[in-house]
Amino acid sequence: MDYDKQFVVAPGAKVHLAKIDPAYSGEHGSHEQALPHIAKYVARMDELQALLYADASQSLLVVLQALDAAGKDGVVRHLFSGMNPQGTTSVCFKQPSKEEAAHDFLWRAHLKTPAKGEVVIFNRSHYEDVLVARVHNLVAESVWSKRYKLINEFEKLLAVNGTRILKFYLHISPEEQLSRFKERLDDPARQWKISESDYSERELWPQYIAAFEQAMEETSTEHAPWFVIPSNHKWFRNLAISRIIARTLEDMKLKTPPVRVDLGEIRRKFHQAEGEKIRI
Repeated sequence: MDYDKQFVVAPGAKVHLAKIDPAYSGEHGSHEQALPHIAKYVARMDELQALLYADASQSLLVVLQALDAAGKDGVVRHLFSGMNPQGTTSVCFKQPSKEEAAHDFLWRAHLKTPAKGEVVIFNRSHYEDVLVARVHNLVAESVWSKRYKLINEFEKLLAVNGTRILKFYLHISPEEQLSRFKERLDDPARQWKISESDYSERELWPQYIAAFEQAMEETSTEHAPWFVIPSNHKWFRNLAISRIIARTLEDMKLKTPPVRVDLGEIRRKFHQAEGEKIRI
């Protein structure tokens, strides 16, 4: 299944989240059936991340956005934990600090974008400034409405510099969100994640959906596409995202860098050292 084509938001397309089934699971009926495929794609991601690091001519930025409890942390934990931390970073964007708020809204995001050879995951991102800022009226419409163009220009700059960008909206239903909130309440190991805003933000669900839909419509481009990932089933979410990332890394045509030393001379020294070791 070409999830990269099935779930992508085509540039200029309208987004109607109500028409997309968050419980969709494709041809896989269960976690058990999907698990071997997830493992295959995660292993491929790990392999290609090592090649990306060695190639050092491109980079990958993964953006995760969603309503509360949709699984952003789960994606980071399950899909990226196998990657070498030397070349992989997860960044969580929370309320701007005093220093961040003193700059333009893209400043803090640009500081965290990947260098060549790196993978960076944005757990929430610069899109908070057209989502939370819009829903909570933190800035006027005349301000946030201009940010879509600035975001597109920012992402174009990254793309021109060799950064591939994948943006995932994790799509869950209100009922699934409430079920996950209950799981947190019932699990002492996860109760720390509960906050007052979990329930107050639910009251703003329609406003958030409208904000997400417009953000994706305005900023899904060929070089920085959005994907709407059905996420009621955590295993299907992981399957779809891992496949898209693996396919994208393959499309980057990464190559092992050329050898920069005289291999003949290195071999000679190796054999010399090996011979000295034997004599000792």
